Amino acid sequence: MLQAIINNARMVKPWDIIDILLVAFLFYKIMRFLRNTNAQKLFQGLVLLVGATLLADVLQLNAITFLLESVMQVGILALVIIFQPELRKMLEQFGSQRLSGLLGLLRGQENKTSDAAILQTVEAVSAMSWTKTGALIVFQRNDSLQHIINTGTTINADVNAELLKNLFFNKAPLHDGAVIIADGRIAAAGCILPLSGKQNISKDLGTRHRAGLGQSENFDSLSVIVSEETGGISLAEGGILKRHLAPEALERLLIAKLLPEEEEQKPTLADRVRGLISK
Repeated sequence: MLQAIINNARMVKPWDIIDILLVAFLFYKIMRFLRNTNAQKLFQGLVLLVGATLLADVLQLNAITFLLESVMQVGILALVIIFQPELRKMLEQFGSQRLSGLLGLLRGQENKTSDAAILQTVEAVSAMSWTKTGALIVFQRNDSLQHIINTGTTINADVNAELLKNLFFNKAPLHDGAVIIADGRIAAAGCILPLSGKQNISKDLGTRHRAGLGQSENFDSLSVIVSEETGGISLAEGGILKRHLAPEALERLLIAKLLPEEEEQKPTLADRVRGLISK
C-alpha cells in the first residue's frame, strides 16, 4: 500500500500541482462570490441535484437518473440566462483584480497606504461623526478601482483631514459621491459605487451604507461610512458591515488591514495622545 502511494506520488508533475492549485483558487473565488449574492441557495440546490444524480446512477435507478440528467441539461442553460448579471459581475471582478492580488505575493509592495493617510482619515471621520456629516471613503487594496475612479472627479492630492471634510460638506458639489483613496492619495471624489444586492440589510441604513457595502462585496476594498442621521461610523469589508465604531477602533482596523505587518506595531494617534497626557 505504502509503495503504491509512493509510486503514484512520483508520477505527479509540477504542472499537476499548479493545475490543482489553480482549480482550487477558482473554486474558492466562485464560492466567495456566491456567498454575497442571491445565487447562494440556488448553488446549494445544484450541488444537491448533482449528488442525487450520482447516487441514482450508483443505485442503478435508471428512470430517476434519466430525469435528473435531463433537468441538469436544461437547468445549466437556464442558470446562465437567469444569472447573467451575476456572472458578468463575477467576470468583471476577476478582470479588475491585479496579478499581485491573485498571487498574493506582492501585497506589501502594492499597498502604499501610509500611516499619515490613515491618521488624517480618522481625524476627518471623527470630526464628521461629531457634526453628523455624511461621508463615504473607500480605500483601494489589491483590486484596481480605476473604473470607479473614472466615474468621479479627479483630485490626486495627499490625504488631508481638512480636504476630506470640505469634500463632504453638505453644500459641496461632490459630497454625495464617494472619495477613493488609492496608493495613499485621494484619487477622486464624487465617485459612483455599486449598491449592495443583499435583501436582509437593516432598514435604517440608507443609500450611502448600501453603496459602501456593495463596493466591499464586489472588490477587495475597505469602505468607511459616516451616517448623516446618527453620525455613526461604520466599516465595510467583504460584504460585512461593522457599525458603531469609535474613532480609535476604526484606526486600529485600518492599520491592521492596510499597513504592512512591520507598520502594525506603531502606536495609534490615541496611544500617542494618552502618552502625552500621562507625562
